[in-house]
Amino acid sequence: MACRYSLLGGWTSAKEYAELEWPFDIAIAIVWVCFGVVFFGTIANRKIRPIYISNWFYGALIIVIAMLHIVNSLAIPVTIGKSYSLYAGAQDAVVQWWYGHNAVGFLLTGGFLGMMYYFLPKHSGRPIWSYRLSVVAFWAFTYSYIWAGPHHLHYSAVPEWVVSLAVVMSVILLAPSWATMINGIMTVSSASEKLKTDPALKFIVLSLAFYGLATFEGPMMSFPSVNVVSHFTDWTIGHVHSGALGWNAMITYGTFYYMVPRLVGGELYSVRLANIHFWMALAGTMLYIMAMWGAGLSQGLLWLSVDEIGELSFSFKDIMSSMTPFYTLRLIAGLIFLIGTVLMAYNLYKTVAGKKAVKVSVPPVDPAFGIN
Repeated sequence: MACRYSLLGGWTSAKEYAELEWPFDIAIAIVWVCFGVVFFGTIANRKIRPIYISNWFYGALIIVIAMLHIVNSLAIPVTIGKSYSLYAGAQDAVVQWWYGHNAVGFLLTGGFLGMMYYFLPKHSGRPIWSYRLSVVAFWAFTYSYIWAGPHHLHYSAVPEWVVSLAVVMSVILLAPSWATMINGIMTVSSASEKLKTDPALKFIVLSLAFYGLATFEGPMMSFPSVNVVSHFTDWTIGHVHSGALGWNAMITYGTFYYMVPRLVGGELYSVRLANIHFWMALAGTMLYIMAMWGAGLSQGLLWLSVDEIGELSFSFKDIMSSMTPFYTLRLIAGLIFLIGTVLMAYNLYKTVAGKKAVKVSVPPVDPAFGIN
């Protein structure tokens, strides 16, 4: 709460994704390290030797985000409310986007991949198609992703070789990303009958499709010829929301539909409402990202338009005025998505209303199969 009010009050370091001043940065680091101690302490006390792949992703998330946060937040305090970054100029930009890109990636990709590797085989009742492929994809993801941040810095003072390396590593990331998507799809391919009737499984499988879309689009946007059009436009917003709504939200919805009825030892209140939510979530996401793709492509091309003497053909005001149809569609899409989420909240509320949580005994996970 204090962090929120500090930002609203203008108490900020002005670093993107890292706006909090040094007292809050220290507090966050301490809390996060405590989280890591609990997690890895639990792993150390396990009764079985293998570590299932979901925990590999959660462990990487904890370690990498701690490293990113601490290094990027290094600063020289001047007062209790003001500090100056330890880095300057191009060096600051490289460290900032090493942090910014990867903090988002390891939280919203690594963490949710951990969810996928547990809940998809668990709910489909099928073993992971290839446990070995999941381990290879994990290491490839971990070591490739960390290099991709500077692809945000095209046409800047950062050395060209740094940006080129980031583009190469971004393209390499296609391999582990799509290996994971294929692994998930092949896992559920033999459970087609359940997929037709189970809304939770539908959400999880749909999230994989959007994961594949977002992880293809990201490397393509890292190419300079594409980036010159897409950068600083709503195309980037469309890319982010294909991941945030299509990947992160969908798998979260599927997880809720799977877990909540089991917590109270009952059935979902309404499968019909869940199916309506599924189609609303899909429609809202698709309309949203298509609106942003259209807006971004229009903005990029209009901003690159010049007349015969090299002056911009369109002013910023003219271009933004032309965005009204796209932003109207964006609003409609967002409302559709929101209404679907409200339906889910109502459905889950009715599922748990008047019931008590039950104690569920969970046997250890066999890493060779990925299911209990």
